[in-house]
Amino acid sequence: MLTHLSIRDVVLIDNLDLEFESGLTVMTGETGAGKSIVLDALGLALGARADAGMIRGQADRLSVAASFLLAKNHPALGIVAEQGLEAEEGVVVLRRVVGKDGRGKAFVNDSPASAGLLKSIGSHLVEVHGQFDTHGLLDAATHLDVLDSFRAAAGVPGADDACATLYTTWRRAERELADVRENIAKSLGDRDYLTSVVDDLVALDPKAGEERDLIDRRTVLKNADQIRTALVEARQALSGNADVESQLRAAHARIARTAASAGGQLDDAAAALERAVIEASEAAAAIERALDGIDPDPAALEKIDERLFQLRSAARKHHCQIDELVAVRERLAGQLAEISASGARLSELAEKAAAAKAAFERSARALHAARRVAAETLDRAVAKELPPLKLDKSTFRTAVAEVGEDAWSARGLSRVTFEVATNPGSVPGPLAKIASGGELARFMLALKVVLAASAPPCTMIFDEVDAGISGATANAVGERLSRLARSVQVFVVTHSAQVAARATHHWRVSKASRSGATTTRIEPVAAARRREEIARMLSGANVTDEARAAAESLLSGPPS
Repeated sequence: MLTHLSIRDVVLIDNLDLEFESGLTVMTGETGAGKSIVLDALGLALGARADAGMIRGQADRLSVAASFLLAKNHPALGIVAEQGLEAEEGVVVLRRVVGKDGRGKAFVNDSPASAGLLKSIGSHLVEVHGQFDTHGLLDAATHLDVLDSFRAAAGVPGADDACATLYTTWRRAERELADVRENIAKSLGDRDYLTSVVDDLVALDPKAGEERDLIDRRTVLKNADQIRTALVEARQALSGNADVESQLRAAHARIARTAASAGGQLDDAAAALERAVIEASEAAAAIERALDGIDPDPAALEKIDERLFQLRSAARKHHCQIDELVAVRERLAGQLAEISASGARLSELAEKAAAAKAAFERSARALHAARRVAAETLDRAVAKELPPLKLDKSTFRTAVAEVGEDAWSARGLSRVTFEVATNPGSVPGPLAKIASGGELARFMLALKVVLAASAPPCTMIFDEVDAGISGATANAVGERLSRLARSVQVFVVTHSAQVAARATHHWRVSKASRSGATTTRIEPVAAARRREEIARMLSGANVTDEARAAAESLLSGPPS
């Protein structure tokens, strides 16, 4: 709740410190005394737009500081913590300083901040309701949250978290499906190209190491005559007039026959001759094989050159080495296979997204039904509050409608709008557009009384909520403000004696002139002086005994 408000040099206020307590606090005084200045000053601390014209007289700057004491789970403390700021024992101080040049500074617990941060925190701390509000409950964007909070407090079941989780799952599935569709669309344009390329590589059928082998064969074919001549001469040397192999065999035979009687002296010679015989035989066979493999046919050389040209052309096309063509073929064939299989993948993802959407829609419709039930409960509760507030001919309705699929969200598929009809038979319309100033403030009061148990704790300020009413209606307003103050801190600017009589705390605003300067003063009205102030509100400047008696009656026990 708001505990302290310090105002320096704001319009007619030079130096003012106000201490706040829980319950219902009223501020009374003559019209023009400066009651609105206090609200404007508080607005600056809560992040409202600054205006250098609010600086008093010859002062160089104005300053306002508002202190709040909050429960541990208050949402404003979460915002403070997110900014890395500390709030010892739940105390939050919002401070604003504005200079004559219009520039200002903002602070949260003495740490520099922005006016936007003050506004963000302040929106959870104070609600101001007057005849010309355009925010809070008059903002249709808040109505869904308000109804859901009321629904939770009223015990109407609804799986909000499950709905949000299913929405996230559905949207994730839709994104995955869209990504695959996009990839397929891109790939389909490449499919014909990939098919042609893979077919060409399959037809080419490159082999690992083929280039080296072809180069070697080409070298041999280009030098076939020279190589063949060398081989023939070598064969002639081995088997010509002096048959080397036969001579070696003969030498080996002679040594082998004598080796047994040589005591091992000839064993090495015999072994060497045996090896020589074998090597000579293998050399002769190798020469014959080489001769058989030498093909001086020019057509064979032409085929090798053509094959090398094809391989090298393919390698240039794919920006790789010839030995890498096999890997390129396998990679492209894999891409082509993925495209062929993408249809099945797309079908699988489409089914998954459809199932996720159906699950979300079931949950959202169940939540929508729960909101309709809660709306009926809310409407009945508000209807009970309207007659005493002189709104007996008015109708309040919580319209819960389904939105189009493009507007579905983690909150479901509901749009909630608070509507009123101020005359019998008229068509209900948005609360902010249908109700007049005085009616609007009373509608807000009725709603706040009903929603008090479900709304987050904050300070509520009602600026002349009793305008244009008197008697029993004013008493009903006072009774509801008093009832509301049992749950939250309530601050009221009023001209109604019936409302003022209900207050737990009473302040009076007045203007005084001193040394040619006019200032606004706000002073607590002591219990002994309250009767006189309420009598003044009843009778005006000339307080009569009848007014004092009426004031005493109001203070002693205003009717419920």
